[in-house]
Amino acid sequence: MRISAKTDYALRATAELAARADQTWVKTEAVASAQGIPLPFLLNIFAELRTAGLVQSRRGVEGGYRFARPPETVSVADIIRAVDGPLANIAGSRPEDMVYEGAATVLRDVWVALRATMRSVLETVTIADLASGTLPDRVTSLLGPDDAWTARR
Repeated sequence: MRISAKTDYALRATAELAARADQTWVKTEAVASAQGIPLPFLLNIFAELRTAGLVQSRRGVEGGYRFARPPETVSVADIIRAVDGPLANIAGSRPEDMVYEGAATVLRDVWVALRATMRSVLETVTIADLASGTLPDRVTSLLGPDDAWTARR
């Protein structure tokens, strides 16, 4: 699975917003500085998150961005979908819409299973979890096996 720079930045930025427990308006410059994200890129990301209804914006001296709903209710999957689209697609199509013939017939089932596995992690972890530095037990249990930390070639 490839994680785009845009998705990485969006998740880091929203975790930074969530770390502000009082849910005050946060300036984009503060988020960009705290996370090392180029400001123009961050402004585009926040615009997409606002369009998706995940964050709110306010102009002016007291303005900035904040979550539109509690960060405990916003999953990593929600952020990914807002900035990069569906969690899994094959050449722009949904896995369940793929049709394969012959020896590749079950490949569609592989893609659907992969999407289900990604959902089981990405829909479980919230932005509040990222900000607090704690992950659900189900997710941390996946980190235990040695091969979880080893790249395969």
